[in-house]
Amino acid sequence: MTPELRSERLSLSPYVATDEADFVALFQDEAVGRWFGDGMQSEAEDRALFGRIFTLIYAEERFPVWAVRHEGRYVGHAEVKPSPETWLDGTEIVYGLARDAWGQGLGTELAELLTSYGHETLGLTEVHATVDAGNASSLSVLTRLGYVQVREIPEGDGRVTLHLVSRRPAPPVTPLRR
Repeated sequence: MTPELRSERLSLSPYVATDEADFVALFQDEAVGRWFGDGMQSEAEDRALFGRIFTLIYAEERFPVWAVRHEGRYVGHAEVKPSPETWLDGTEIVYGLARDAWGQGLGTELAELLTSYGHETLGLTEVHATVDAGNASSLSVLTRLGYVQVREIPEGDGRVTLHLVSRRPAPPVTPLRR
């Protein structure tokens, strides 16, 4: 089940059917959509992806997927999911914001909320992110939140994907008393 999450300015809630047009518009915006998964897809593919959120992700309770809202208005997409990459055995955050939400610190707030959810709610010692090396904004956000790069993955098209990790500090060790 996808829980509702809130930060100071953002609310994350499960998608509803009426979010489809906003979802498709977000993924069809080349400035945003190129950074998701394998990059830009057709509008029909994005509509099918939106449908799978309901028929697969929510129906089978696979992992949380959220519509991101600021002041009640749809501004983005977010997920915390098992990584589909075989080399990354862990859970990763995925997020994207509409262009008109850029430059307000919302990306940092969103990534921080997702990272906290992974560490605190899911109890993960590591939260992963995979980012295209050319996505300077997302890399800046994650670095600011303490993510560290652990790997570079060359892609078949010449691009490079960076694997970053947020590690929760180990709890302090209390010496045993005799």
